[in-house]
This record gives sequence, C-alpha cells and structure tokens, in this order.
Amino acid sequence: MIDIDIEQPRGAFVLRAKFATDAPVVGLFGRSGAGKTSLVNAIAGVTTPRRGHIRVDGITLFDSARRIDVPLRERRVGYVFQDALLFPHLSVRANLQYGLHLRSASSRYTEPQRVIDVLGLAALVDRKPGSLSGGERQRVAIGRALLAQPRILLLDEPLASLDVPRKTEILDYVERLRDEFRVPIVYVSHSVPEIARLADTVVILSDGECLAVGNVDEVMGRLDLKPYTGRYEAGAIIETVVASHDPAFALTTLRFPGGELTVPQVDTQIGERVRARVRARDVSLATERPTGLSILNVLNARIVAIAEESGPVVDLELAVGDARLIARVTRRSCVQLALRADQQVFALIKAVSFDQRSTGYA
Repeated sequence: MIDIDIEQPRGAFVLRAKFATDAPVVGLFGRSGAGKTSLVNAIAGVTTPRRGHIRVDGITLFDSARRIDVPLRERRVGYVFQDALLFPHLSVRANLQYGLHLRSASSRYTEPQRVIDVLGLAALVDRKPGSLSGGERQRVAIGRALLAQPRILLLDEPLASLDVPRKTEILDYVERLRDEFRVPIVYVSHSVPEIARLADTVVILSDGECLAVGNVDEVMGRLDLKPYTGRYEAGAIIETVVASHDPAFALTTLRFPGGELTVPQVDTQIGERVRARVRARDVSLATERPTGLSILNVLNARIVAIAEESGPVVDLELAVGDARLIARVTRRSCVQLALRADQQVFALIKAVSFDQRSTGYA
C-alpha cells in the first residue's frame, strides 16, 4: 500500500498530492514540469514536504504532524533516473554489489544471481558501463536499485533517452520485475503507451495538482482529461484475455466482456491477460452493421457522451459492455449521422491499427 498526502512548495506552484493505492505499478503521468519528479523526490526523501504524510507498506517515511522524517539512506527506496548514473570505473558486477552492500543480510529478500537472471545481465557482469548500450545501462541501474532491497522502486522516466527498440526491451524487463519481485513500483512518464502498458493505477498531475487518480483504463479514457493526456494519443485501454491464435494469418483474438478484438499475433498463451490500447483516431462509427468490410473488429457500442468541441473533429465516449472506448470522427459526420448520447452504434477498429506498443501483458 502506498499512502501519500503531502503539500510542498516547488517554484512556480505548490505540489499537492493525495492518493492511496495497493496497485503493483502506479503511473505518475503529466507533462514536463507537472510535478512528477518533485513527488518521487519527496517519497525518496530527497526533499521534505511542508506538511502531510508518506507511508509505504505500513511504514511511515514522513509525517509532519508526528515529526517523522526518515533519512533518505534509511527509507529503503530504490531510485532509477533517466540517466543510469552507474559508477564508470566499476564492472557491472561491482555496480550491482554496491546496491547489495547497502543492506544487512537479515533485510535481504533477493540475491545478485536472481536479479542477474531476471534482468538478463549474465553476459554483461564483467564489462564496464562505458561499453554498454543505453538499454543495458538502465537494466544494470534497475538491478542495483533492486539489490538495495527496497520496499518501493521509483522509476523516473527511465526510457526518456532510449530509442524505440530499447524502450520495448526495458518495458519487458519492468514487467518481469513486477511479476517476480512483488515490489511496488512508481513509474514516472509523460508517454501514454508506457503508462497504458505498465500502470494499474494512474495519477494525472498538472501544475502540482492531482487531477485524477484511478484505474488506468478508466482515467486514460476520460474525455475531460484529454487536454492533459494528449489529444493525439487520446484513447482507451481494455483489459482482455487471449481467446485464440490464428497462426495461418498471424492473428490473435482477445476477449473481454464487451466482445472480441482481432489483433496482430500476440506472443502469449491462451488464457493470459493482455491490455489493449485503442486510440480514438483508430475508431470509426456506423449506425447500422456494415457488410463487405476489410475491418475485422465490429463492436456493439452505446454512445455515453459527446465532447463539446468547436473544431473539425469530435470525440465520443462509448460503452462496449463494461469497457470504454473513445471514437474520433469529423463534426460533419457527427451531424450527418445525427449522433446523440445513449444511441446504439457500431464501433469499427482495424486490426492493423494495433502494434506492439498497443498490446502488452496486463
């Protein structure tokens, strides 16, 4: 359980953060300068809030009313920055062991070999940081943080300086950490795909204020948060289960309470949970069930709300069973089809609109 309620002046604004969650991965999402790093610095003990409390797993790290402010070194917080900040003169093995030496043997819950195996570091242990790729350095930094036996792991935009292939690689390893070590993770990012793939609970920050806190599928699909989550990447997240694979056409069928989605093949077993991100710009609408289409995904939907916008496009919130979708259409289409709240429609989504960044383990 992460329980935070703090207030802290930070330059042009006052950071006011309040949320409590037992989610395995908490995503802190917002634009640059929103207050994300200020919040993780307060959790780590780098800065001291003006008032409030910070509790992790029942342990109070800060409480202004009770005059508790646990020193940074004693908080057992693993912190990974954008830059790996490895010791350049030490080998990978020595960098990892530095984290291990920060804790007594009695407080350890993992050992170097397990971390090396999970993060795929065996071939790197005798090399120096200068010979590693950006993705490899970040894996070592995460391993070092884990070997400090943290009660919480803070990842502050760890993919910001990496190219797309390296980002995908690190995301895979972060998912392994979540599943293998059961250490709560606070993941900081301004990337919708990263938050959609990793976070269970998301906190939307803007100018130091928590605008929304909740399940990632609910929060990232809210029309009123579009100015903060980004218009281009606006969309929804659906929790699904792998129903079947079609190896002849390299397709996978994902099932959820509102229907099924056909997507390019996902490398998972039948029955595994997969999170699908559906972008608003990839959803079209029809008032009658269409025929003779190349589009494989045709879902029964109900219009929940229509955004009040004056531009050429309009976003509509749809209910598909218990799931939510956002559809983006032209204003002319909205008028010509006489679309209205509570109307039954069909949501059309091309299978090819899903890519590796749109589907991931839930």
